[in-house]
Amino acid sequence: MSYPSQAVNLRCAFADAGGIQLTQVSWIYEPKEGERLNIAVFHPKFGASYPTSPLKGRVRFTTEPPSLSNPSIQISDVKMTDEGKYICEYATYPSGNEQGVTSLIMLAKPRNSASGVTVIASTVAAGAKPVVVARCESADGRPAAQITWVTAVNGNATSASTAGADNTVTVSSQYMLVPTAADNGKDISCLVSHRTQAKPESFLMKLAIEYPPQVTIVGYDDNWYMGRTNVALTCQATANPIPTTITWKTMTGQMPDTVQVKENVLTVLKVDEQANTTFVCEVKNRLGTGKDQVTVMVREPSVVPSNAGVVAGAVIGSLLALLLVAALIAVLVTRSRRQQQGYRGNPNHSSYDIKSRIFGGGKKGSKNGTGAGAGGNGVGGNNSPIYVYKEGSAHDGLTDKANHHVPLHLGGRGEGGVATAQDILLSGELDEAERRKFDQLEDDEESYDHFGRGVPILQLRPPHDQDGIMGGYLDDDMESQRDGSVISRTAVYV
Repeated sequence: MSYPSQAVNLRCAFADAGGIQLTQVSWIYEPKEGERLNIAVFHPKFGASYPTSPLKGRVRFTTEPPSLSNPSIQISDVKMTDEGKYICEYATYPSGNEQGVTSLIMLAKPRNSASGVTVIASTVAAGAKPVVVARCESADGRPAAQITWVTAVNGNATSASTAGADNTVTVSSQYMLVPTAADNGKDISCLVSHRTQAKPESFLMKLAIEYPPQVTIVGYDDNWYMGRTNVALTCQATANPIPTTITWKTMTGQMPDTVQVKENVLTVLKVDEQANTTFVCEVKNRLGTGKDQVTVMVREPSVVPSNAGVVAGAVIGSLLALLLVAALIAVLVTRSRRQQQGYRGNPNHSSYDIKSRIFGGGKKGSKNGTGAGAGGNGVGGNNSPIYVYKEGSAHDGLTDKANHHVPLHLGGRGEGGVATAQDILLSGELDEAERRKFDQLEDDEESYDHFGRGVPILQLRPPHDQDGIMGGYLDDDMESQRDGSVISRTAVYV
């Protein structure tokens, strides 16, 4: 395998000459077409000889002088016509002639090219004929090149081969289709493959199809109402070659006074009755004229509902919500203060001594008849036994005031070491269980009102000298009621 203008060496050697006598060697050229020709001969006695042939002057033995053991030849300035078979033939004794064959293949790198063809789009689909839109060529190559097409358009390719000088071949291919405006600008590629190339050579082209303008008007939204401002129509056109002129007009022939035209854009500054017309856009190029039109329907302005009522409602609702929250907070604060202040905040009770805090002031009976004053529903009016704490008493505790009941001792421990009521009253601390017992007495207040007369009432009164000791405890023990009265939490009702 070789290329033009190069030198090529053809080797020849006898494999094993043992017992065989070599007498002469000859080189024979056998072209693809034609007769065999001797091109070089060597005899040990007579030397080298180069008979007349197309290679005379370009062929020689590689060694000087030549030898039968190495009769290789060299062909310089190789031509495409040198392609063929080369035979090395030995004359031997006693075996006769022996030969070996070498083939010389010539390669020629082609010159590749491609080009697009500008055509005019077919206007009538029926009966339209395909035309050439692109060409591709691979010239003077050996062997012949292969040409393929790559494109998204629908067409067909045709190819032809032409023999050239020195056994080269030129291959030509054409791509044909029925041209349309939609095919303009689409890609088409020609690929040339040849033995002398590492990879196919590609030629990318754009289809060039000419057609008259195709026009479309955009921008009308079917909502042109009286008084609307700055509405626009845009005239969009595609054409090849490019358009030369763009013209706006109306079907009536008169353009409204509120219309401004700048190139392909028509702007209506303010919609009025004059805009109630049909606008036409005409576009021209070398091949013809294209146009489009839009009919405008002017409407009455739509009434936009006001949101003032919604805003006012939201504001009023927010204010009411704030007032409700403020009122709720005020009620909670007032109630909390009353519970915390208790009897201290009642102006009718300026001061209490230890007896007043347990038995009341004597001016008014308590709600449930536990006070000591006359005229109320207290002990005096109840005509029930009253137990009074007497200082220095023999029993050192409560005694019966009017009857002869057995006194209830509070000063010390009861029998069996059980804590008495006085121990509980005089104790500086109450355990949690005792406190729950006294709290329960408060809950029984309302039910006590239903008791009849003659039910015994037990009131606990510390001695006068215990005022200082019990003062702090009883201050915390008194609790105001809903009707404004104050009651001791440690009074025991029986």
